[in-house]
Amino acid sequence: MKMIVGLGNPGSQYAKTKHNIGFMAIDRLAKRYDTTISKQEFNALTGTAWVDGEKVLLVKPQTFMNDSGRAVGQLKAFYQFEQEEILIIQDDMDMAMGRLRLRPQGSAGGHNGIKSIINVLGTQRFYRAKIGIQHPQKQRVVDWVLTPFAPDDQIAILAGLDKLTLAADDWIHGMDFNALMNKYN
Repeated sequence: MKMIVGLGNPGSQYAKTKHNIGFMAIDRLAKRYDTTISKQEFNALTGTAWVDGEKVLLVKPQTFMNDSGRAVGQLKAFYQFEQEEILIIQDDMDMAMGRLRLRPQGSAGGHNGIKSIINVLGTQRFYRAKIGIQHPQKQRVVDWVLTPFAPDDQIAILAGLDKLTLAADDWIHGMDFNALMNKYN
Protein backbone atom coordinates (compact mmCIF):
# COMPACT_ATOMS: atom_id res chain seq x y z
CA MET A 1 0.00 0.00 0.00
CA LYS A 2 1.25 3.48 -0.86
CA MET A 3 0.06 7.06 -0.36
CA ILE A 4 0.87 9.86 -2.79
CA VAL A 5 0.05 13.35 -1.53
CA GLY A 6 0.01 16.36 -3.82
CA LEU A 7 0.30 19.67 -2.00
CA GLY A 8 -1.88 22.62 -2.94
CA ASN A 9 -4.70 24.87 -1.86
CA PRO A 10 -8.40 23.98 -2.19
CA GLY A 11 -10.73 26.16 -4.21
CA SER A 12 -11.17 27.05 -7.86
CA GLN A 13 -9.31 30.36 -7.44
CA TYR A 14 -6.10 28.37 -6.76
CA ALA A 15 -6.62 25.52 -9.23
CA LYS A 16 -4.09 26.58 -11.87
CA THR A 17 -1.58 28.36 -9.63
CA LYS A 18 2.06 27.41 -9.24
CA HIS A 19 1.57 26.39 -5.61
CA ASN A 20 -0.96 23.77 -6.79
CA ILE A 21 1.45 21.73 -8.91
CA GLY A 22 0.95 18.88 -6.41
CA PHE A 23 -2.80 18.84 -7.04
CA MET A 24 -2.13 18.90 -10.80
CA ALA A 25 0.14 15.87 -10.42
CA ILE A 26 -2.49 13.97 -8.42
CA ASP A 27 -5.07 14.70 -11.13
CA ARG A 28 -2.70 13.25 -13.76
CA LEU A 29 -2.09 10.13 -11.66
CA ALA A 30 -5.83 9.71 -11.10
CA LYS A 31 -6.40 9.89 -14.85
CA ARG A 32 -3.58 7.42 -15.49
CA TYR A 33 -5.06 4.93 -13.03
CA ASP A 34 -8.68 5.63 -13.99
CA THR A 35 -9.85 6.78 -10.59
CA THR A 36 -11.47 9.90 -9.17
CA ILE A 37 -10.36 12.08 -6.29
CA SER A 38 -13.72 12.60 -4.62
CA LYS A 39 -13.85 10.90 -1.23
CA GLN A 40 -13.73 13.38 1.64
CA GLU A 41 -11.84 12.00 4.61
CA PHE A 42 -9.50 13.36 7.26
CA ASN A 43 -9.35 16.92 5.88
CA ALA A 44 -8.50 15.64 2.39
CA LEU A 45 -9.98 14.57 -0.91
CA THR A 46 -8.80 11.07 -1.76
CA GLY A 47 -9.10 8.45 -4.42
CA THR A 48 -7.98 4.84 -4.37
CA ALA A 49 -6.26 3.29 -7.33
CA TRP A 50 -5.29 -0.34 -7.72
CA VAL A 51 -2.07 -0.78 -9.66
CA ASP A 52 -1.08 -4.40 -10.29
CA GLY A 53 -2.70 -5.40 -7.01
CA GLU A 54 -1.11 -2.52 -5.04
CA LYS A 55 -3.49 -0.15 -3.28
CA VAL A 56 -2.47 3.47 -3.91
CA LEU A 57 -4.17 6.30 -2.04
CA LEU A 58 -4.03 9.56 -4.01
CA VAL A 59 -4.47 12.59 -1.74
CA LYS A 60 -5.21 16.31 -2.03
CA PRO A 61 -5.18 17.88 1.46
CA GLN A 62 -8.01 20.39 1.90
CA THR A 63 -6.43 22.21 4.85
CA PHE A 64 -4.63 24.83 2.74
CA MET A 65 -0.91 24.55 2.13
CA ASN A 66 0.34 25.75 5.50
CA ASP A 67 -1.59 23.05 7.38
CA SER A 68 -1.01 20.10 5.02
CA GLY A 69 0.53 18.03 7.80
CA ARG A 70 -2.81 17.64 9.57
CA ALA A 71 -4.35 15.68 6.68
CA VAL A 72 -1.15 13.70 6.03
CA GLY A 73 -0.81 12.74 9.69
CA GLN A 74 -4.45 11.68 10.04
CA LEU A 75 -4.35 9.55 6.88
CA LYS A 76 -1.01 8.00 7.84
CA ALA A 77 -2.37 7.03 11.27
CA PHE A 78 -5.72 5.71 10.01
CA TYR A 79 -4.32 3.61 7.16
CA GLN A 80 -1.14 2.76 9.10
CA PHE A 81 1.26 3.79 6.35
CA GLU A 82 4.97 3.34 6.98
CA GLN A 83 7.24 6.32 6.21
CA GLU A 84 8.63 4.62 3.09
CA GLU A 85 5.09 4.18 1.72
CA ILE A 86 4.49 7.94 1.49
CA LEU A 87 5.44 10.25 -1.38
CA ILE A 88 4.80 14.01 -1.12
CA ILE A 89 4.62 16.09 -4.31
CA GLN A 90 5.51 19.76 -3.87
CA ASP A 91 6.49 22.88 -5.78
CA ASP A 92 10.04 24.24 -5.45
CA MET A 93 11.00 27.84 -6.26
CA ASP A 94 14.72 27.07 -6.17
CA MET A 95 14.54 24.88 -9.28
CA ALA A 96 14.06 25.69 -12.95
CA MET A 97 10.53 25.64 -14.29
CA GLY A 98 9.31 22.05 -14.69
CA ARG A 99 12.48 20.36 -13.39
CA LEU A 100 11.85 17.21 -11.33
CA ARG A 101 13.94 16.28 -8.32
CA LEU A 102 13.31 13.32 -6.04
CA ARG A 103 14.55 13.41 -2.45
CA PRO A 104 14.42 10.77 0.32
CA GLN A 105 14.48 13.40 3.11
CA GLY A 106 15.49 16.96 3.95
CA SER A 107 14.50 20.20 5.59
CA ALA A 108 11.43 22.21 4.65
CA GLY A 109 13.60 24.69 2.73
CA GLY A 110 11.11 27.46 3.45
CA HIS A 111 8.12 25.48 2.11
CA ASN A 112 5.32 25.85 4.66
CA GLY A 113 3.44 22.76 3.50
CA ILE A 114 6.53 20.60 4.04
CA LYS A 115 7.21 22.36 7.35
CA SER A 116 3.71 21.38 8.50
CA ILE A 117 4.22 17.75 7.46
CA ILE A 118 7.58 17.60 9.27
CA ASN A 119 5.96 19.01 12.42
CA VAL A 120 3.12 16.48 12.37
CA LEU A 121 5.17 13.40 11.39
CA GLY A 122 8.03 14.39 13.69
CA THR A 123 10.65 13.63 11.03
CA GLN A 124 12.22 14.97 7.84
CA ARG A 125 12.54 11.41 6.52
CA PHE A 126 9.82 11.00 3.92
CA TYR A 127 9.98 10.75 0.14
CA ARG A 128 9.45 13.90 -1.90
CA ALA A 129 9.01 14.75 -5.54
CA LYS A 130 9.74 18.41 -6.20
CA ILE A 131 8.71 20.20 -9.37
CA GLY A 132 10.42 23.49 -10.12
CA ILE A 133 8.35 26.64 -10.41
CA GLN A 134 11.36 28.99 -10.57
CA HIS A 135 11.98 31.98 -8.32
CA PRO A 136 10.13 35.20 -9.09
CA GLN A 137 12.15 37.98 -10.69
CA LYS A 138 10.10 41.05 -9.80
CA GLN A 139 7.23 39.71 -7.72
CA ARG A 140 6.75 38.96 -4.08
CA VAL A 141 6.93 35.23 -3.39
CA VAL A 142 3.32 34.99 -2.21
CA ASP A 143 2.11 36.69 -5.41
CA TRP A 144 4.31 34.41 -7.54
CA VAL A 145 3.15 31.10 -6.10
CA LEU A 146 -0.53 32.10 -6.19
CA THR A 147 -0.57 33.07 -9.88
CA PRO A 148 -1.07 30.74 -12.85
CA PHE A 149 1.79 29.57 -15.03
CA ALA A 150 2.60 31.84 -17.95
CA PRO A 151 1.85 30.41 -21.41
CA ASP A 152 5.61 30.22 -22.06
CA ASP A 153 6.00 27.92 -19.04
CA GLN A 154 3.41 25.36 -20.13
CA ILE A 155 5.78 23.13 -22.11
CA ALA A 156 8.25 22.86 -19.22
CA ILE A 157 5.52 22.25 -16.63
CA LEU A 158 3.79 19.58 -18.72
CA ALA A 159 7.15 17.85 -19.31
CA GLY A 160 7.85 17.93 -15.56
CA LEU A 161 4.42 16.48 -14.79
CA ASP A 162 4.94 13.76 -17.42
CA LYS A 163 8.29 12.83 -15.89
CA LEU A 164 6.78 12.82 -12.39
CA THR A 165 3.98 10.51 -13.54
CA LEU A 166 6.56 8.02 -14.88
CA ALA A 167 8.62 8.26 -11.67
CA ALA A 168 5.56 7.73 -9.47
CA ASP A 169 4.55 4.75 -11.59
CA ASP A 170 8.00 3.20 -11.19
CA TRP A 171 7.85 3.81 -7.42
CA ILE A 172 4.40 2.22 -7.17
CA HIS A 173 5.75 -0.79 -9.08
CA GLY A 174 8.47 -1.25 -6.46
CA MET A 175 11.52 0.57 -7.80
CA ASP A 176 13.96 1.35 -5.00
CA PHE A 177 13.96 5.09 -4.24
CA ASN A 178 17.73 5.41 -4.80
CA ALA A 179 17.33 3.81 -8.23
CA LEU A 180 14.41 6.14 -8.87
CA MET A 181 16.57 9.18 -8.04
CA ASN A 182 19.32 7.91 -10.33
CA LYS A 183 16.86 7.45 -13.17
CA TYR A 184 14.88 10.71 -12.88
CA ASN A 185 17.03 13.36 -11.14
